[in-house]
Amino acid sequence: MMEKVALITGSSGGIGLALCQTFKNADYLIIGLDKVKGNDKFSDRFIEADLRKMCSNEVYCSQILQQIRNYLSDKNLEVLVNNAAIQIVKPTEEITLDDWHQTLDINLIAPFILTQALLSELEKTCGSVVNIASIHANLTKPGFICYATSKTGLVGLTKSMAVELGSRVRINAICPAAVATPMLVEGFKGKEELLDLLSSIHPVGRIAKPEEVAEAALFLASPQAKFINGASLELDGGIKSRLYDPV
Repeated sequence: MMEKVALITGSSGGIGLALCQTFKNADYLIIGLDKVKGNDKFSDRFIEADLRKMCSNEVYCSQILQQIRNYLSDKNLEVLVNNAAIQIVKPTEEITLDDWHQTLDINLIAPFILTQALLSELEKTCGSVVNIASIHANLTKPGFICYATSKTGLVGLTKSMAVELGSRVRINAICPAAVATPMLVEGFKGKEELLDLLSSIHPVGRIAKPEEVAEAALFLASPQAKFINGASLELDGGIKSRLYDPV
């Protein structure tokens, strides 16, 4: 039996590391793809890649794809997790054209490019694509215009490709609410009371763990989820159902 592979973008971040470890524990070989390796210790093959550059430079894009295919020469690509993302937080008046290009390239166009380019490899295994979207695809707040728009687009891409590809390759999305990544926790340093408030607003009484996003992705990629296609799993601790009225 050929070895099964999961390609995970943004493999060095908080959710990315959890994804790599979770799929590794489920007997996948891991191709980690990120701009820098960082603490990625779970990848069997790490590929240093600039997703934005892949969207604008065809030669560079082909080189990265060739590195992926070289590793896959005697293996099966069963899962692609489009996890890498950038979050630019600015008020409307300060958003630049480059902010838009950077956000859309990394959060929306790169997932399409990778899915399109690796379609034949995924189709051979009746494989699965999992796009890590965000609660911002449905609910957002001031300053997140670029990010929310890109994640809304990623959910639309998920639905459109699921309809077009049908049974060839399943494509689903996960829309997490706040996740306790090192970056998020660091952002609340010195403001722990606000982190406590954020946790308490979620009906489950806390924010998500990176491992919970990873376990959801593993499930969507598994045989147990074979009838799930074009879905957007709301991993939000119930916050989407809550009317927050601090009276």
